[in-house]
Amino acid sequence: MDDKAVLRARDFWTALVLLAVSIFFLIRTTDIPFLDSKAAGVDSAEWYNSAALVPFGIFGSLFLLSLVLLSIAIREGGAARALSAVGVGLDMDELKRLSAIAVILFCYIFGLVPRVDFIISSALMITCLIWGFHGGSRTAMLISSTAIALPALYASIMNFGRDQWSKPLDDDWVTLAAFVVLTAVMFWHARRQREGRTVVRITPAVAIICPLILVLAMAFGFRQNVPNRTGLVFKQIEYHYYVTVKPLFQGK
Repeated sequence: MDDKAVLRARDFWTALVLLAVSIFFLIRTTDIPFLDSKAAGVDSAEWYNSAALVPFGIFGSLFLLSLVLLSIAIREGGAARALSAVGVGLDMDELKRLSAIAVILFCYIFGLVPRVDFIISSALMITCLIWGFHGGSRTAMLISSTAIALPALYASIMNFGRDQWSKPLDDDWVTLAAFVVLTAVMFWHARRQREGRTVVRITPAVAIICPLILVLAMAFGFRQNVPNRTGLVFKQIEYHYYVTVKPLFQGK
């Protein structure tokens, strides 16, 4: 079996996991008022100001991308390869890969997002997913899973209660350190292996720019609530927006 067939089989299981995650959060997002924004008989806001707008966009996009990945995997024989294995079609390598993806997403969603600066935690998660799985390296997968699990565990233990989520910055610094160390290890590993250098070079830029654009659009474009507004990075962005940037446009 060639490498492409193996990758498409893994894409098949990955797509199913991402579909399950996106459906779960789309269902949970329906609890937030969207088209009907009335609360206690009072019209609170228009639909485009609803807090559900961004989650629907994010997880709706994830749902569509998962369908695309699933269709590609099925069309190129990934489903047949995956389902032809023993039992339900999961050999140990594929089981480890899916478990690692589940660990990364779980640590990000439940451990980091409520407690850690959104840009830092998202940059770490994106780096883990790109480097940990694009080349099929078990070492990269293990290092990536560990890199996000440690700060998520620290944040969950040290700042477990909701009243602690926005107060300290220690978990922000720990997560930032994990991102810097993981990036350094990623470059060192690519230089040693002499492969995947293009992906490695663009990964830090993608990991930082994507959540930065998203959080700026959420906070200042759509006027949406941002997770952990007092986070290490976003607190500085918000401060300079209102103190430095906005007065310039107002001619003050």
